[in-house]
Amino acid sequence: MFGPKAMKGFFGGRHGPGFGHGPRRGRMFEKGDLKYVILDLLKDEPSHGYEVIRKLEERSRGFYSPSPGSVYPTLQLLEDMGYVSATQRDGKKVYAITDEGRKFLDENQRSIKDIWGKFGGGWDPEVASEIHEIRHDLMDLGKLFGQKMREGSVNRDKLVRIRSVISTAAREIEDILREREDPGTTSV
Repeated sequence: MFGPKAMKGFFGGRHGPGFGHGPRRGRMFEKGDLKYVILDLLKDEPSHGYEVIRKLEERSRGFYSPSPGSVYPTLQLLEDMGYVSATQRDGKKVYAITDEGRKFLDENQRSIKDIWGKFGGGWDPEVASEIHEIRHDLMDLGKLFGQKMREGSVNRDKLVRIRSVISTAAREIEDILREREDPGTTSV
């Protein structure tokens, strides 16, 4: 019950909820939106697939990290559509937007603006930074928990103590989130 298989996907990934690439309640993109975003990123400079992933992570302030399994097929689709061209550079396939791709971007500026709007959330930079830090703290904790579970170094007593700490923290966080907003604070 508490072995490594029980933890697979617990903190995200392909097989469970959480903070990884796995399924989300609120999808970052609707079907087909990723092609607009990738084209928009490529309009500034040619990039290989992992650069596209990194740029998307940066642009989303760490809230979205696309998997290679979604980026590379989309790049291939864009190439098939004639919107990007690919060349080899240092053993990597580098993609550049074509004139046809720029035309497609121009025709779809409204959609692209709406899609990018999902990333900003209207937060000021300080609030976005705090959200990013909280997310990373939770991810780091999840990684450590998963690692210790896989090592088999967590017994039932530790799990009961961990659950108690998490329950207490969850109640305190819920209280904070339910507090009435003070006029001098910044809301998310």
